[in-house]
Parts: sequence; structure tokens; C-alpha cells
Amino acid sequence: MVTRADIGVLGGSGFYSLLDDAEEIQLSTPYGPPSDVVTVGRIGSRSVAFIPRHGRDHRFPPHRIPYRANLWALRSLGVRQVLAPSAVGSLKLAYGPGAIVVPDQIVDRTSGRPQTYYDDPGAVHVSFADPYCPSGRAAAVATARSTGWDDVVDGGTLVVIEGPRFSSRAESQWFAANGWSIVGMTGYPESVLARELALCYTSLSLVTDHDAGVEAGQGVTHDEVLEFFARNVTRMRTLVAETVKALPADPTCPCGSALDGIKLPFELP
Repeated sequence: MVTRADIGVLGGSGFYSLLDDAEEIQLSTPYGPPSDVVTVGRIGSRSVAFIPRHGRDHRFPPHRIPYRANLWALRSLGVRQVLAPSAVGSLKLAYGPGAIVVPDQIVDRTSGRPQTYYDDPGAVHVSFADPYCPSGRAAAVATARSTGWDDVVDGGTLVVIEGPRFSSRAESQWFAANGWSIVGMTGYPESVLARELALCYTSLSLVTDHDAGVEAGQGVTHDEVLEFFARNVTRMRTLVAETVKALPADPTCPCGSALDGIKLPFELP
């Protein structure tokens, strides 16, 4: 059995069958328990830890996910690279349902979510100019193209809204007018917490619909998003598994040195 991991996956319940030789581990953190038990196993030669970010029974809505506990739990198991598959809406006509977007920028439009480990004592200011791991992004884009995805978008901006409601038509049009590419509900504070723990973080965003302001009509519904993602979960599982294999064993990206020279108020796991 594998009890440590160097790669973490934060996704939905459809990703459980990713892992071979799997073992469930119950963890506690200074920030409470993670969303669910952590499943640790292997994909090929890589050791991987998986957390269903919403819980197995989808009990955590986006604004209630224990993001800090999830990332802390992964790091405590040895994880240093994180893949984050998710469903998103498209803000561009050119990116239709079924497209894979690997964003390189993010905009936070959430409110009230705990978004740092460094509340007290004192402030820790971490660079977040480039939120995503360049090595992870390169691996994800190359893997998506090599595994048969017709529409792979290298780069773009993910705007993260508070949820659980979807955007109004005016909000959606505003996001699009700013040149942002996709909209989701879980990419923040997940990404910044990964940076605060010096973890590589890569988003794999599956477009399930055009957002409300992009096309005429009633707008997307919760059931439509879940149905589309469910129809594509096997392909997404393959994409994640192959990306895990493609991640560099010894990353040379700057993510792991994000905290160098900064005096931390506590030791990291």
C-alpha cells in the first residue's frame, strides 16, 4: 500500500477509479478535516493522493469546501504537485462544450472564503503574479492534445465566482468584456492556498456550457452541468491519469521556491 504521495488530485467522485493499489486515509489538519477521506494509490509509477473536493456525497457547495484543510492534507502526505480538474462555463463563443482550457491567469470574484494560512501572527506576502505551474500547464496541454481532445486551449483567464448561483446575464457579459475566458466556482482559493504551501497547481477546466451572457436562451442549469460532466468523466479521468504520468519527476518551475526567504509563523508539514 502507498501511504505517501507526490502528486495530488482534487476532483469529483468520478475520479475514484483513477488509482491502483488504493488505500483510504483519515486525516485531520489544523483547519479541520478535508472534504472526505484521502485515497492514496498509484497511477503507473507515480504515487497519487485523491480528495473529492465536494465530498463523496457532494455535501459541500463551492463556498463551503474546506479548501485549507484539503491542500494542507495533501502536503502533509508529501504532495508537491496538484492537478485540479473542474467544470466551467465558457465566456467565449469559440470555446464550446467539450473544450479543455488550461488557464494561465485567474480573477477572484469570491467573497468571505478563508483564503490564506497566514492570518496570525503577522502577514506573509506570497507572489501570485503567475498563479499556475508552468511545468504542469505544459504537461496538461500536451497530454490533452495527444489523447484526442479536439479543442484544447493553452492559456486564458478563469474568473471564480462565489456561487452557488450561476452568473446573471449582465455579470457574464461584464466578465467577457474584460477578456476573461471561462468562469467557475472552485478555482479560488484553491490555487492561492497551493501557492502558500509552495505546491505546483494546474487547472484542467472542462467547458460544459456557454455562460448566460454568451448565448441567448434560458441559461445553464445545475442538472445540465452535472449531466454534461458525467458524460465526459471517463475522458477526463484518462486526461488526468495521463497528465499525472507526464508531470516532471523533479520540477524545475518556481512554485517550490515560492516561500524562499520568507519568515513563516509556523512550520509547514
